[in-house]
Amino acid sequence: MAEGEDLIEAAAAAGIEPAELLVAGETVEPELLAEVSALGHPARVVGVYRSGDVPRGTRPRTLALWRVADPGNVGTLVRTADAFGAAVALSPGCADLTGPKALRASMGAVFRVPTAPFEEAPAPWIALVPRGGTPLSEVELGESATFVLGAEREGLQAEVLRRCEARVTIPQPGPAESLNVAVAGAIALYEASRRV
Repeated sequence: MAEGEDLIEAAAAAGIEPAELLVAGETVEPELLAEVSALGHPARVVGVYRSGDVPRGTRPRTLALWRVADPGNVGTLVRTADAFGAAVALSPGCADLTGPKALRASMGAVFRVPTAPFEEAPAPWIALVPRGGTPLSEVELGESATFVLGAEREGLQAEVLRRCEARVTIPQPGPAESLNVAVAGAIALYEASRRV
């Protein structure tokens, strides 16, 4: 369910039509629309979409999310992937990218960015770890690279790290324990795009 004109327009621009379009005062009473809204100030228009209509697949540059449960971070990473021409692969335990918070954070990018199951992310896999990895600026990045990001508290499990060809750290001179996962993903994609 996409709330608001901006998301409806983003879907239409991607060629995705709603299964239902609810417009306050035209197709539905405004009070009824307000009852189903997840927003503090209900939108005037709500589109109901089929989850199967969002793009599927991978791209040479992909963000693979391991159990990233915060919908705001998932949506922001989808938006970041959109900005850099990447795809997103999601493991079980990730927030639903079509849920209201992730959809809003994606700013409609969910209708443009291909997504896939985590296991389908293309090689080589590069783990982003908060400490102890090779500095990102020193890692060889080819035409294809999947940056693997974990949930902020748990990080990446040993089984996932074993599948990665490299462990990379974004150097942080400040005292912060780690970067927000969405910020780390954005920096990694920026660095990869800068080298093309």
